[in-house]
Amino acid sequence: MAGSPRRAVQNDLSSPAPLPKAIPIPIAVTAMALSPTPRALFFDVFGTCVDWRSTVVGELETQAHAALNSATASLASRVRLTASDMTTQHWGEFSQQWRDGYKKFTRGLAADASLPWKSVDEHHLESLKELMAQWQISGLWDDEQLRAISLIWHRLDPWSDSAMGVTMLNSRFDTCTLSNGNLSLLGDLRTHSTIPFTHLFSAELFGTYKPSPRVYLGAAEKLQLPPNQCAMVAAHLNDLKGAKDNGLQTIYVERPGEEEWDEEHVEQARREGWVDLWIGSGDGNRGFITVAEKLGIELSTSDQSQMLSTSAPAGGA
Repeated sequence: MAGSPRRAVQNDLSSPAPLPKAIPIPIAVTAMALSPTPRALFFDVFGTCVDWRSTVVGELETQAHAALNSATASLASRVRLTASDMTTQHWGEFSQQWRDGYKKFTRGLAADASLPWKSVDEHHLESLKELMAQWQISGLWDDEQLRAISLIWHRLDPWSDSAMGVTMLNSRFDTCTLSNGNLSLLGDLRTHSTIPFTHLFSAELFGTYKPSPRVYLGAAEKLQLPPNQCAMVAAHLNDLKGAKDNGLQTIYVERPGEEEWDEEHVEQARREGWVDLWIGSGDGNRGFITVAEKLGIELSTSDQSQMLSTSAPAGGA
């Protein structure tokens, strides 16, 4: 409905970082694509809301060049030679291994409650050091530099549709992160990306990681909502399957390079129909903006053109 008041940020519900004020936008309401109508949308973050790959690869490559060109760095000849030979493609492979290690870590802890708790920040630093040894470039950065580089996950750039799409969605729903990232990471990401989530929820609030049922059900409970009045938004079908198995509705937003299921299993998921709303990467779809439109919210043509005029295509930032 035009002129609807914007939904306020709820900083009392695990929102450690203040939210930049968003400019009100005109909306028009159309048909709702989900039934029952959800009251809250839970967002996966890495890969769904932010383009981790481009940001991480760029940071690693930049920091490597800085170390190699430093007048004060004392590098072993083997480390210097190996790092000098690493191309953007090599750093892309390094970054993917870093990401894959995160997935293995979180899924392992979710599956085995006897494992000691470790934050994602702690894992990222340990994993980075292990990868440096595997790639035979240990010593390229000192401990202080490694720590700073490991925190690049706090400063990931958003997909071009993310901030505007969530801004639109805020006019009708609570929009909440539901990520395995720790709360300090999510707070920094919200500030850096300017994606105006109304709440920050982290799996660490529930003492485990996705896809543990405790995460999905715990988030719904925090909002005092039944699971079927919540919808999980993700670019990963395994995350959505965990949400669906615990009674949440599901919204799949395709992002470049993010789906780890093979084509056969993706098509099987599509046929089985347990994804309630499927936003593909083609046919003029614009990520979260298209989600908002499917959920009954539309920008006026003039405002949409103005806000997209300097943006890259959705999902291609």
